[in-house]
Amino acid sequence: DYTVRSKVSEGLNLAGAAKLAVSETYDATGGFGSTMSSYGLPLNAASIKGTYVSAVGVNSSGQITITYNARTGGNPSTAGQTINIFPDTSNAGSVVWDCSLAVAGGTIPAKYRPANCR
Repeated sequence: DYTVRSKVSEGLNLAGAAKLAVSETYDATGGFGSTMSSYGLPLNAASIKGTYVSAVGVNSSGQITITYNARTGGNPSTAGQTINIFPDTSNAGSVVWDCSLAVAGGTIPAKYRPANCR
């Protein structure tokens, strides 16, 4: 489980640029973009990938979805599984990110998620 968790962390690192892009868009416009390119990101989510991540996408509500590939491993397998990161804008002037199962969801089992995403 530890090895899979370390591989899952790659997705959160890759999502860092998307988090920054969404935060900057929200700060500049007071809202979220309609497409990935409106955030200044590649149009195709599969363009943002890594060794264990097949895609990092952003939707029109600013939610980031990280999709993992079969190389991540795990039992059950993490192939095609996701972690969602949700932007909370309830505090005026800031964006706070939440990747917990209760708030943001996703399909990666809790045992593979970083502690702050369980």
